[in-house]
Order: sequence, then structure tokens, then C-alpha cells
Amino acid sequence: MTMPPGGRPGDTHDGHDGAAPGAGRWPWVVGVSGASGTPYAASALRGLLAAGLPVDLVVSRAARLTLLDETGIAWRDGDGAWPGALTEWLGTTLAGAGRPDRGPIAGQVARLVRVHGADNLAAGPSSGSYPTRGMIVVPASTASIAGIALGLSKDLLQRAADVTLKEGRRLVVVPREMPFTGATLRHLLSLHDSGAVVAAASPGFYAGAADAQALVDFVAGRVLDAAGVPNTLFRRWAGELGAARTYQPGPGTVDDTPTGENGENGADADAGTGTDPRLGGPGD
Repeated sequence: MTMPPGGRPGDTHDGHDGAAPGAGRWPWVVGVSGASGTPYAASALRGLLAAGLPVDLVVSRAARLTLLDETGIAWRDGDGAWPGALTEWLGTTLAGAGRPDRGPIAGQVARLVRVHGADNLAAGPSSGSYPTRGMIVVPASTASIAGIALGLSKDLLQRAADVTLKEGRRLVVVPREMPFTGATLRHLLSLHDSGAVVAAASPGFYAGAADAQALVDFVAGRVLDAAGVPNTLFRRWAGELGAARTYQPGPGTVDDTPTGENGENGADADAGTGTDPRLGGPGD
């Protein structure tokens, strides 16, 4: 069975290399809102790019301030500005050092990413006829959660999320807030009831995390799991009690492979299709 462009990414399809059947490019939409937690967005983006999946990126106006505060990067949506800023963001560790995979990241950014201004309500993701695999909002601020739940569509991030829901595609929202107000809890429940996946930024400690980056990658990996995207961002549970105490990975690694990279321990050859049966593919 071939999946139409508006289908869910867990359905069967024949698209490869980020292409929708008969429709060319077939991206994931990633929305970055103004909540604290830009490292989660960076890790999720690295995971998508490592899987060979195209990305349409929307950075909200509030997220620009958060990105500047948390990374020192001054974000601009212009064609001449964002490729360097995005490469710097994804290619820099939490400690501010360059990642060893910064070169490959630059190539992935150039090949796979498009950026849309948050105020551009004429951009592709604003329409249901624009084929996408789905959308991930990471981190999701309480304001963006409310706007999506209420269908406000006040900017492209909220409109793209609304389109994702109405078209029956996969929407994953990643709130990074605590504690929650009653209003936010009701909005999250409304999103759940509308078909979205609410994946809170809550790291697990059973993977033997060696540093903060490993905790960030755990959350991002579970977010990509929820989206049905194969990834090697974290060490998975294998039924071995006490493994977190005995496993000693290097900083930012999984089984001695830098997190988010392809290779012998990386995503498999079918990662570009997003249909790995281990992660809720068409075999389920």
C-alpha cells in the first residue's frame, strides 16, 4: 500500500530519501518555541538529519531570544544568515566546544533543511496540501501549547501544528515547564484528545548518562521514537538491572559512537523512510 502525502508517518509508503510518493520532497516540520530547552531542539534536529530526513524549520520570535540567551546565537531567518547560525547551533556542545561531527552537520543542513519565518503564513506548512510527514514542537512553551490547543494560528508555528492535526498527521509536542497550571494541563489533555503525542522533556536515568548532553539526547531520542523516526541518540533498555551503574559511556556517546551519527551503530539503511518496525512502523 502506498501512503498519500497527507498520511501518517507510521503508514506504509514507498518514499525514499525524504521524498513523498509522487510529490517530491517530504519533510518533517520542526517548530521551536520560546520555552527554555533549545538543546532538546538541537538534538532532535541532529537525529532527523542523521536519519537523512528533510526538515522544514520554524523558529518563533520568542525562541530567537531564548536561543540568544542559551547559546549566544543571534538567529535570522534570511537565506544568507540561517545556514551558518543553524550549523553553529547544531555543531556546538553544551560546553560551547565544536562537535566532532560539525562538518557532516553543515552538509546535512545545506542539503536537507529549509527555514520559514514565523510570520510567513503563506509558507508551505501553512497549507494541508503541502505534503509533510508530521510536526514536532520542541520545546513547546505554554503559550504555544495554548495556541495550538485553541486553534489560534497566530503564527506559522501554531498554524502548521493546526494543519498537522486537521490532516491527521503525527504531531509531537514537547513541553519544558514545571509545575503546570491547570490551564496548561487542560490544553495538553485537549491536544492528546485531538491526536497529538505529548512527550514531556523528562529524561530517564537507566541509560547510564555520563553528562548533561546524554540526558538531553535521551529526551530527544524518545521524542523521535514518538514520531516514528529511528535513532541512536540514547542507550535503550535491554532488561538488565543495574546497567546504569556499570555502563560507562564517554560524554555524548552511545556504545562508543557519537550520538546522532550514522555508522555501524547508527540508524539503519531504512532510516530515511521512517518505517522501522521497531518504532511503530507499518508492521504494527
